[in-house]
Amino acid sequence: MQSPLPVRDGVNATRLRLPDEGPWTTAMDYMMHRWGHIDPQGIEDRFDAGEIVGEGGAPLDRATRLEDHTFIWYYRTLPPEIRIPVELDILHQDEHLLVVDKPHFLPTTPGGTYIQESALVRLRNQLNLPDLIPMHRLDRMTAGVLLLSTNPETRGKYQVLFEKRQVQKEYECVSAAEPAPEFPAVDFPVVVRNRMTKSRSYLLAEVIEGEPNAETRIERLETFDGGASADSARTHPARLARYRLEPHSGKTHQLRVHMASLGLGIVNDAFYPELLDKAPDDYTRPLQLLARGIRFVDPISNQPVEYRSRRVLSEAAQTRR
Repeated sequence: MQSPLPVRDGVNATRLRLPDEGPWTTAMDYMMHRWGHIDPQGIEDRFDAGEIVGEGGAPLDRATRLEDHTFIWYYRTLPPEIRIPVELDILHQDEHLLVVDKPHFLPTTPGGTYIQESALVRLRNQLNLPDLIPMHRLDRMTAGVLLLSTNPETRGKYQVLFEKRQVQKEYECVSAAEPAPEFPAVDFPVVVRNRMTKSRSYLLAEVIEGEPNAETRIERLETFDGGASADSARTHPARLARYRLEPHSGKTHQLRVHMASLGLGIVNDAFYPELLDKAPDDYTRPLQLLARGIRFVDPISNQPVEYRSRRVLSEAAQTRR
């Protein structure tokens, strides 16, 4: 459903569905029920200023009846955010697409405590592209190639490519050169297939019984000395390896789960194979997972295209100095 309010400061207006019935007479009564304990004066001021609107952009006031609208839109009050000390690099830009090299620690889209400090909002503001929309997502801790649509009129053509799995993605990671002792040896390249599920109420994705819905081809590219570094949470492997990962599906945390299932948890992964206590971001120890490349036949030019990250995983770079 199209918002009647434009993007402001790089952020979309929030949409709220009003209940069909309840003990509330007005739309403002319901908003007070939801958020009045946080900022009751702010809610009243927004209604008085006509900053809360319904379908077609009609402004609501304090007396607007609950049943007059199904959806309403408004701008959230955004808390101040500390800038994440990382930068986005632009790999390609044209009238249809923007391709960027996303750094570790920066989320793709706004959410939770990260609103202005997300790749999408930064880019909308930096490039004055309010219609910018990501075509896929990278985890906050994953770096690499991110594809965004700049043109609403052609956006659907690119969305179809993702829906039909006509986009090939390639990742790299750094992990131990050999599986943990309790795991069997691995004959590379290997294809991992299983059934994964992820609920919104639980941080981790899980492998369950059933028909496989997640598949990744994993190839070991090189091995090298991991050095003597260590952390208090888990021992840093003495021998590391760089792996190429080719997912044939797109489940949440799929690559991290599949590497951990082989006894090869990705270096600096705070989730798999073991969920560590939450700690402040350590920008010197990013998750060693990179979206290296993405390729597809461009639906506008009908020509094959490929975009490659220029980033290097820090563990692999350090060992070559």
